[in-house]
Amino acid sequence: MTDYAEEQRNELEAIESIYPDSFTVLSDEPTSFTITVTSVAGEHGETVEATLKFTYVKKYPDEPPLWEIHSQENLEDSDVEDILTLLQQQAEENLGVVMIFILVTAVQEKLNEIVDVMKNRQEEEKQRREREAEEAEKVETIHIQSVQKVAFQGTVVTIENFLVWKAKFELEMAELRRKRQKEEEQAGKPKLTGKQLFEKDHNLDTSDIQFLEDTGNNVEVDESLFQDIEDLDLDEEDPDFDPLEMGSDED
Repeated sequence: MTDYAEEQRNELEAIESIYPDSFTVLSDEPTSFTITVTSVAGEHGETVEATLKFTYVKKYPDEPPLWEIHSQENLEDSDVEDILTLLQQQAEENLGVVMIFILVTAVQEKLNEIVDVMKNRQEEEKQRREREAEEAEKVETIHIQSVQKVAFQGTVVTIENFLVWKAKFELEMAELRRKRQKEEEQAGKPKLTGKQLFEKDHNLDTSDIQFLEDTGNNVEVDESLFQDIEDLDLDEEDPDFDPLEMGSDED
């Protein structure tokens, strides 16, 4: 006849020696205790943890013990369900032998797998962000290149838009001249003399001739009046020389 109480006491002593820092007895009748299981640390030090509560039934180990997840850290609901399913499977496979160490070891391995999954998820998320950043950079590069291409090509000139530009340009130049003239007047800038105007604008040297030609007022000169001027004996050094008296003698 199996002595269930003896087997349970022996296993309890072994479990306490194997897990001295994580084993805690909750009660003696029925025998109930907890074992805290922690995964190995992940790449960035992340861990998952589960505190398992076991309770011996009268005919344990021929009947499976009772179990539950007393507390947990960083486990998702789906992970908790997977652990409970794993405990059920391992208990059914090990009926007839003390199984607490087997159950705890199975949960330990499961927690390590969960950390590996977390690590893979983090790596996939990192790669996804990197791909998104690369795609965003490519889109930005294409946008900049398209803008630069449009800026380099400029606007195609047509008769219509050239006339619009020309009219706008002439208005701007007229406004600019008006402002300059106003500024000069306000600054008291002196008006230019005729000579200065002539030197500044060479169009003035033909303006009078053009005016005469346009009006038909041509001036004719009688050259015969000046044919004998060289025969005159004009002594400009004689202070008594008077052209008026000379004319009166001839009369």
